[in-house]
Amino acid sequence: MLLLAGPRQSGKTTIAQIWLSELANNSHYFNWDNQDDRTLLLQGPAAIANTLHFDQLRTEIPRIVFDEIHKYSHWKTFIKGFYDTYKSHCQILITGSAQLNIYQRGGDSLMGRYFMYRIHPFSVAECIRTIPSEDLISSPVKLDQNQFDALWQFGGFPEPMIKQNQRFYNRWQQLRKQQLFREDIRDLTRIQEIKQLELLGTILENQAGQLITYNNLAMKTRVSSDTIRRWINILEEVYFCFRIQPWTQNISRSLLKEPKIYMWDWSVVADPGQRAENFIASHLLKAVHLWTDMGFGEFGLYFIRDKEQREVDFLVTKNNTPWFLVEVKKNDRHLSPALIRFHEKLQTNHAFQVVLDMEYVDADCFEHTEPLVVPAITFLSQLL
Repeated sequence: MLLLAGPRQSGKTTIAQIWLSELANNSHYFNWDNQDDRTLLLQGPAAIANTLHFDQLRTEIPRIVFDEIHKYSHWKTFIKGFYDTYKSHCQILITGSAQLNIYQRGGDSLMGRYFMYRIHPFSVAECIRTIPSEDLISSPVKLDQNQFDALWQFGGFPEPMIKQNQRFYNRWQQLRKQQLFREDIRDLTRIQEIKQLELLGTILENQAGQLITYNNLAMKTRVSSDTIRRWINILEEVYFCFRIQPWTQNISRSLLKEPKIYMWDWSVVADPGQRAENFIASHLLKAVHLWTDMGFGEFGLYFIRDKEQREVDFLVTKNNTPWFLVEVKKNDRHLSPALIRFHEKLQTNHAFQVVLDMEYVDADCFEHTEPLVVPAITFLSQLL
């Protein structure tokens, strides 16, 4: 059983439909948002089995997609029962536009029954190659500058990036936020203060790349700091934003508590410097998620900051060991002293100062072990 989780309109349903089309005469699609499908699903696993005639001889095992099933409050119990009873009768793909919280205690656990793949918006590397490389790090390939600029301006969500039309982008953004705050969050929570939650979302967009100060956010939105924490958890669940924690191992006087916040859609970040950092953060998050999901190891994404305000934007770890550092600059090509310092301190394999406004260089960034200034368009082409 496969689980595909990712933001709304990031391509999950398209992937599912392509998978079903490979077996067009023996495939079945159920969407919780469809009333007829929902009625059938509520009747339980046996009703699905009877409808699909699992008791009949066939040449190929049917494929089934359960789309947006996470909106059903007992979805884990349903899927567990269906899989345990009928796993030899079908292949199952589950998609969800909220994080599928499968690590819960109790009898509805799905542990050992699935592989999870996290779907992200388009990245530089995916614009170059649609099938991920079998290698951890790919060779550099130049992306057309116009495509790179479109990715920067319109974000990585398929529709606005492909259309590259500002008016369409504006309307798409309005609809996305309306669906996110007025539909998705309403379906998943009991939050009544939607206006204040929308205000928090706007504040977080303006603070992308900054440390989260829960008390300050509470004052601005006139709710408690505990409510802010709960709301940010919810915004993470629906893929509005994500947090990156500080790395504290082997860092004397490190910053221990506050995470930094970033948006899943970097195009909503207005400030160019902040957008540059968010742009790279999103690419690195996609890489560490897919490297982990593809079985290369356990990867993590952190930042480094000590109490003397020395900071490096990102640290990527492999199997809980520092692997490489990334400092992001919009156009500054002077090597950061903090990058050099923490590269030596953590003994990372690589340390990159990634510059957005720097032309492509046809050379492998990961062949170098000393701190190095590299073009974003080169560096990102080597990821996923």
